Amino acid sequence: MRRVAVFGATGSVGIDALDVVLRYPDRYRASVLSAHRNVEALVKLCALHRPDLAIVADPALEAELARRLAAAGVQCEVASGSKAVTQGAASTLCDTVIAAIPGLAGVAVTLAAARVGKRLLLAHQESAAVAGSLLQQAFAEGGGEWVPLSPALHAAYQCLSGERVSDDVARLALVTPGGPFLGRRRAELMTVLPDRLCTPSDRGTRRRTAVNIASLMDQGLHVIAAHQLFQLAPERVDLLVHTEERAYALIERNNGSLQAQSGESDSRRIIAQALVLETGMGPLERLSDAPTPPDRPDIATFRCLALAYQAAQAGGDAPAILNAANEVAVEAFLTGARPFLSIADLIEQVLMELPPEPVVDIQILSERDRTARAAARRVLRNAC
Repeated sequence: MRRVAVFGATGSVGIDALDVVLRYPDRYRASVLSAHRNVEALVKLCALHRPDLAIVADPALEAELARRLAAAGVQCEVASGSKAVTQGAASTLCDTVIAAIPGLAGVAVTLAAARVGKRLLLAHQESAAVAGSLLQQAFAEGGGEWVPLSPALHAAYQCLSGERVSDDVARLALVTPGGPFLGRRRAELMTVLPDRLCTPSDRGTRRRTAVNIASLMDQGLHVIAAHQLFQLAPERVDLLVHTEERAYALIERNNGSLQAQSGESDSRRIIAQALVLETGMGPLERLSDAPTPPDRPDIATFRCLALAYQAAQAGGDAPAILNAANEVAVEAFLTGARPFLSIADLIEQVLMELPPEPVVDIQILSERDRTARAAARRVLRNAC
């Protein structure tokens, strides 16, 4: 039986993962659960899954978590703080780690799990995009396995049969939805407001993701993650877009042969396959032809994608600088402080101000992330 740790258990990916675990009680058990601050939701999940360890990232909430778990009749270890999260990922309480904490905060979890040889399921591409070289070092050290969970990257993983390095791959194409503004020109996007992309009920990550998909930054981070995970030069990773909601991957081998793999839209199916690949759901459908003709995106309009390729080519911590500046720019757009098209402008200024440096460790990478955010905020203030 696999003992599964879910970091970010109260988010959408975490909930889907735990639903899969619940469906196969003879194969999986949720042994470690973590949440950022949502104690109420975490307690409900613990009451259902009875883990060995429950972690809340905010230390101020540890006492409340312990009290509520006791009231619910749940007996398990309780811990809090970022150190507890990384220790939980590396502990003997689990052999499989689902890393569903977005952004740089999730990098420490992925590195801790990789260094000790866990089976690592990557729910967010940011870890691979901003800390890919550290992740590769950790896998080399620990000898563990990784499986990406985003549809396009998972389809590529299936095409490559889990190969980390494939010398006979000429090109990899990630085919993804082009977002709500596909086909629009810059003049049409000058006055875009946040309510075009998300509703007032959307919160946090969902709002930011909606903007990233529209600007093609989300797709750009997928390109960087594919470059890092599959060890392909950025110029060998294409990003194609289409009007459908599904994602898929195309592989061109050096002998000219082509292979296509459909991306699954149901994240629970991807998670079930990634856990053991023996759930009885069968392999993903093989595609002989694309359902609708994909096309290359207009990078003159959607400059965030061009900047993502630029960061991948620059190497070092450029992807981390890109990601940090983008988060500040997206927040400025969502609060009405800056227009949609200025997102790329701000990112470009920060990339020019902070030339890439080698990625040494997570501490220095985190410091560079803070430096990039500070630079982005300064650019915003000067622009006002």
